[in-house]
Amino acid sequence: MIEVEHLSKRFAGRNRKTAPVMAVADVSFTARNGRITALLGPNGAGKTTTLRIVTTLMQADGGTARVGGHDVAAAPAAVRAQLGVLSDARGLYARLTARENIAYFARLRGVPPADFERRLAELSALLDMADLLDRPTHGFSTGERMKVALARALIHDPSHLVLDEPTNGLDVMSTRALRRLLLALRAQDKCIVFSTHIMQEVEAICDEIVIVARGRSIASGSAAALCAQAGTTLLEDAFVTLALGHAETT
Repeated sequence: MIEVEHLSKRFAGRNRKTAPVMAVADVSFTARNGRITALLGPNGAGKTTTLRIVTTLMQADGGTARVGGHDVAAAPAAVRAQLGVLSDARGLYARLTARENIAYFARLRGVPPADFERRLAELSALLDMADLLDRPTHGFSTGERMKVALARALIHDPSHLVLDEPTNGLDVMSTRALRRLLLALRAQDKCIVFSTHIMQEVEAICDEIVIVARGRSIASGSAAALCAQAGTTLLEDAFVTLALGHAETT
Protein backbone atom coordinates (compact mmCIF):
# COMPACT_ATOMS: atom_id res chain seq x y z
CA MET A 1 0.00 0.00 0.00
CA ILE A 2 1.12 3.55 -0.75
CA GLU A 3 -0.01 6.22 1.70
CA VAL A 4 0.41 9.93 1.06
CA GLU A 5 -0.57 12.51 3.66
CA HIS A 6 -0.56 16.29 3.10
CA LEU A 7 2.52 16.39 0.87
CA SER A 8 3.91 19.78 -0.07
CA LYS A 9 6.85 20.90 -2.18
CA ARG A 10 8.01 24.40 -3.08
CA PHE A 11 10.66 25.26 -5.67
CA ALA A 12 12.71 28.43 -5.35
CA GLY A 13 12.55 30.99 -8.14
CA ARG A 14 15.37 31.16 -10.64
CA ASN A 15 16.46 34.51 -9.27
CA ARG A 16 15.52 37.00 -6.57
CA LYS A 17 12.87 38.60 -8.75
CA THR A 18 11.08 35.31 -9.44
CA ALA A 19 8.57 34.14 -6.86
CA PRO A 20 8.85 30.59 -5.47
CA VAL A 21 6.62 27.99 -7.11
CA MET A 22 4.37 25.80 -4.97
CA ALA A 23 4.39 22.63 -7.09
CA VAL A 24 2.56 20.55 -4.47
CA ALA A 25 0.47 22.30 -1.83
CA ASP A 26 -1.53 19.53 -0.14
CA VAL A 27 -1.82 16.09 -1.73
CA SER A 28 -3.21 13.08 0.14
CA PHE A 29 -4.32 9.66 -1.09
CA THR A 30 -4.12 5.94 -0.33
CA ALA A 31 -3.37 3.36 -3.02
CA ARG A 32 -4.18 -0.17 -1.93
CA ASN A 33 -2.81 -3.52 -3.03
CA GLY A 34 -4.65 -5.28 -5.83
CA ARG A 35 -5.97 -1.99 -7.19
CA ILE A 36 -4.99 0.51 -9.86
CA THR A 37 -5.00 4.10 -8.62
CA ALA A 38 -4.75 7.05 -10.98
CA LEU A 39 -3.64 10.59 -10.26
CA LEU A 40 -5.74 12.52 -12.75
CA GLY A 41 -5.04 16.16 -13.43
CA PRO A 42 -3.98 18.72 -16.02
CA ASN A 43 -0.35 19.37 -16.88
CA GLY A 44 1.30 21.28 -14.06
CA ALA A 45 -1.10 19.98 -11.41
CA GLY A 46 1.71 18.49 -9.29
CA LYS A 47 1.36 14.82 -10.26
CA THR A 48 4.96 14.24 -11.32
CA THR A 49 6.40 16.04 -8.29
CA THR A 50 4.19 13.95 -6.00
CA LEU A 51 5.39 10.71 -7.59
CA ARG A 52 9.02 11.82 -7.42
CA ILE A 53 8.60 12.28 -3.68
CA VAL A 54 6.93 8.87 -3.34
CA THR A 55 9.75 7.18 -5.26
CA THR A 56 12.45 8.90 -3.12
CA LEU A 57 13.79 10.98 -6.03
CA MET A 58 12.88 14.20 -4.22
CA GLN A 59 12.31 15.27 -0.63
CA ALA A 60 9.05 16.86 0.44
CA ASP A 61 8.91 20.14 2.35
CA GLY A 62 5.97 18.90 4.36
CA GLY A 63 3.75 15.89 4.86
CA THR A 64 4.59 12.20 4.75
CA ALA A 65 4.57 9.31 2.29
CA ARG A 66 4.89 5.59 2.99
CA VAL A 67 5.41 2.63 0.67
CA GLY A 68 4.68 -0.76 2.15
CA GLY A 69 4.74 0.83 5.59
CA HIS A 70 8.18 2.41 5.10
CA ASP A 71 8.54 6.19 5.31
CA VAL A 72 10.11 7.50 2.09
CA ALA A 73 12.23 10.05 3.95
CA ALA A 74 13.34 7.86 6.86
CA ALA A 75 13.85 4.55 5.00
CA PRO A 76 14.49 5.30 1.30
CA ALA A 77 16.43 2.07 0.66
CA ALA A 78 13.58 -0.07 1.99
CA VAL A 79 11.13 1.88 -0.18
CA ARG A 80 13.22 1.48 -3.34
CA ALA A 81 13.51 -2.27 -2.79
CA GLN A 82 9.71 -2.54 -3.11
CA LEU A 83 9.27 -0.21 -6.06
CA GLY A 84 9.21 -0.53 -9.81
CA VAL A 85 9.28 2.92 -11.41
CA LEU A 86 8.54 4.05 -14.96
CA SER A 87 9.37 7.74 -15.30
CA ASP A 88 8.60 10.10 -18.15
CA ALA A 89 12.27 9.76 -19.23
CA ARG A 90 12.82 6.18 -20.41
CA GLY A 91 16.65 6.44 -20.18
CA LEU A 92 17.71 3.35 -22.13
CA TYR A 93 21.34 2.65 -23.04
CA ALA A 94 21.18 2.96 -26.82
CA ARG A 95 24.15 0.70 -27.62
CA LEU A 96 22.82 -2.17 -25.52
CA THR A 97 20.15 -4.57 -26.67
CA ALA A 98 16.82 -4.65 -24.90
CA ARG A 99 17.89 -7.83 -23.14
CA GLU A 100 21.16 -6.24 -22.00
CA ASN A 101 19.36 -3.15 -20.70
CA ILE A 102 17.01 -5.30 -18.62
CA ALA A 103 19.80 -7.64 -17.46
CA TYR A 104 21.89 -4.72 -16.26
CA PHE A 105 19.12 -3.51 -13.98
CA ALA A 106 18.40 -7.06 -12.85
CA ARG A 107 22.00 -7.34 -11.63
CA LEU A 108 21.73 -3.98 -9.87
CA ARG A 109 18.61 -5.31 -8.13
CA GLY A 110 20.33 -8.57 -7.16
CA VAL A 111 18.09 -10.82 -9.25
CA PRO A 112 19.60 -14.34 -9.56
CA PRO A 113 20.31 -15.45 -13.17
CA ALA A 114 17.71 -18.23 -13.12
CA ASP A 115 15.03 -15.86 -11.82
CA PHE A 116 16.05 -13.29 -14.42
CA GLU A 117 15.46 -15.69 -17.31
CA ARG A 118 12.08 -16.75 -15.94
CA ARG A 119 10.95 -13.19 -15.26
CA LEU A 120 12.15 -11.96 -18.64
CA ALA A 121 10.22 -14.72 -20.41
CA GLU A 122 7.05 -13.80 -18.49
CA LEU A 123 7.39 -10.08 -19.18
CA SER A 124 8.30 -10.66 -22.81
CA ALA A 125 5.11 -12.65 -23.31
CA LEU A 126 2.92 -10.12 -21.49
CA LEU A 127 4.40 -7.17 -23.41
CA ASP A 128 4.73 -8.98 -26.76
CA MET A 129 8.40 -7.99 -27.06
CA ALA A 130 10.17 -11.25 -27.98
CA ASP A 131 11.30 -9.81 -31.32
CA LEU A 132 12.85 -6.78 -29.57
CA LEU A 133 15.05 -8.50 -27.00
CA ASP A 134 18.21 -8.93 -29.04
CA ARG A 135 18.09 -5.65 -30.96
CA PRO A 136 20.06 -2.55 -29.86
CA THR A 137 17.60 -0.01 -28.46
CA HIS A 138 18.97 2.80 -30.65
CA GLY A 139 16.19 3.69 -33.05
CA PHE A 140 13.40 2.02 -31.08
CA SER A 141 9.97 3.59 -31.39
CA THR A 142 8.31 5.23 -28.39
CA GLY A 143 6.23 2.11 -27.79
CA GLU A 144 9.23 -0.19 -28.03
CA ARG A 145 11.18 1.95 -25.60
CA MET A 146 8.26 1.90 -23.18
CA LYS A 147 8.15 -1.90 -23.26
CA VAL A 148 11.86 -2.20 -22.46
CA ALA A 149 11.69 0.42 -19.70
CA LEU A 150 8.65 -1.26 -18.17
CA ALA A 151 10.25 -4.71 -18.26
CA ARG A 152 13.33 -3.18 -16.64
CA ALA A 153 11.19 -1.67 -13.88
CA LEU A 154 9.47 -4.99 -13.20
CA ILE A 155 12.33 -7.46 -13.52
CA HIS A 156 12.84 -7.72 -9.74
CA ASP A 157 9.12 -8.46 -9.19
CA PRO A 158 8.33 -5.36 -7.07
CA SER A 159 5.21 -5.22 -4.94
CA HIS A 160 4.54 -1.57 -5.85
CA LEU A 161 4.57 0.02 -9.31
CA VAL A 162 4.63 3.76 -10.01
CA LEU A 163 4.23 5.08 -13.56
CA ASP A 164 4.41 8.71 -14.64
CA GLU A 165 2.16 9.30 -17.68
CA PRO A 166 3.10 5.91 -19.18
CA THR A 167 1.09 6.17 -22.40
CA ASN A 168 2.53 9.48 -23.64
CA GLY A 169 3.38 9.07 -27.32
CA LEU A 170 2.19 5.46 -27.54
CA ASP A 171 0.20 4.03 -30.42
CA VAL A 172 -2.98 2.03 -29.91
CA MET A 173 -1.30 -1.38 -29.85
CA SER A 174 1.36 -0.33 -27.34
CA THR A 175 -1.31 1.23 -25.12
CA ARG A 176 -3.30 -2.01 -25.23
CA ALA A 177 -0.18 -4.02 -24.29
CA LEU A 178 0.41 -1.74 -21.32
CA ARG A 179 -3.19 -2.09 -20.16
CA ARG A 180 -3.00 -5.89 -20.37
CA LEU A 181 0.15 -5.88 -18.25
CA LEU A 182 -1.33 -3.59 -15.60
CA LEU A 183 -4.44 -5.72 -15.31
CA ALA A 184 -2.29 -8.85 -14.95
CA LEU A 185 -0.24 -7.17 -12.21
CA ARG A 186 -3.39 -6.07 -10.41
CA ALA A 187 -4.53 -9.70 -10.40
CA GLN A 188 -1.23 -10.52 -8.64
CA ASP A 189 -2.22 -8.11 -5.82
CA LYS A 190 0.32 -5.44 -6.80
CA CYS A 191 -0.17 -1.83 -5.76
CA ILE A 192 -0.21 0.27 -8.94
CA VAL A 193 -0.21 4.07 -9.15
CA PHE A 194 0.04 6.10 -12.32
CA SER A 195 -0.40 9.73 -13.29
CA THR A 196 -2.21 10.89 -16.37
CA HIS A 197 -4.28 13.65 -17.88
CA ILE A 198 -5.98 11.30 -20.36
CA MET A 199 -9.52 10.39 -19.36
CA GLN A 200 -9.73 7.22 -21.49
CA GLU A 201 -6.85 5.60 -19.62
CA VAL A 202 -8.58 6.15 -16.31
CA GLU A 203 -11.95 4.87 -17.44
CA ALA A 204 -10.41 1.76 -19.03
CA ILE A 205 -8.63 0.22 -16.04
CA CYS A 206 -8.66 2.26 -12.84
CA ASP A 207 -10.29 1.24 -9.57
CA GLU A 208 -9.57 4.49 -7.75
CA ILE A 209 -9.13 8.02 -9.09
CA VAL A 210 -7.50 10.92 -7.28
CA ILE A 211 -8.17 14.28 -8.92
CA VAL A 212 -5.25 16.70 -8.51
CA ALA A 213 -5.48 20.38 -9.41
CA ARG A 214 -3.25 23.33 -8.51
CA GLY A 215 -1.06 21.12 -6.35
CA ARG A 216 -3.90 19.75 -4.23
CA SER A 217 -5.90 16.53 -4.15
CA ILE A 218 -9.48 17.71 -4.39
CA ALA A 219 -11.52 14.50 -4.74
CA SER A 220 -11.07 10.74 -4.83
CA GLY A 221 -13.12 7.63 -5.45
CA SER A 222 -14.30 5.42 -8.26
CA ALA A 223 -15.45 6.94 -11.55
CA ALA A 224 -19.07 6.38 -10.50
CA ALA A 225 -18.49 8.00 -7.10
CA LEU A 226 -16.84 11.07 -8.63
CA CYS A 227 -19.67 11.44 -11.13
CA ALA A 228 -22.19 11.22 -8.28
CA GLN A 229 -20.27 13.82 -6.29
CA ALA A 230 -20.19 16.20 -9.24
CA GLY A 231 -23.76 15.48 -10.34
CA THR A 232 -22.71 14.33 -13.81
CA THR A 233 -22.90 11.15 -15.86
CA LEU A 234 -19.51 11.41 -17.60
CA LEU A 235 -16.14 11.28 -15.85
CA GLU A 236 -14.80 14.08 -18.01
CA ASP A 237 -17.63 16.35 -16.92
CA ALA A 238 -17.08 15.35 -13.30
CA PHE A 239 -13.39 16.20 -13.57
CA VAL A 240 -14.09 19.62 -15.06
CA THR A 241 -16.76 20.35 -12.48
CA LEU A 242 -14.64 19.34 -9.50
CA ALA A 243 -11.42 20.93 -10.75
CA LEU A 244 -13.19 24.16 -11.76
CA GLY A 245 -15.00 24.31 -8.45
CA HIS A 246 -11.67 24.01 -6.65
CA ALA A 247 -10.11 26.75 -8.80
CA GLU A 248 -12.95 29.13 -8.01
CA THR A 249 -12.52 28.66 -4.24
CA THR A 250 -8.71 29.13 -4.17
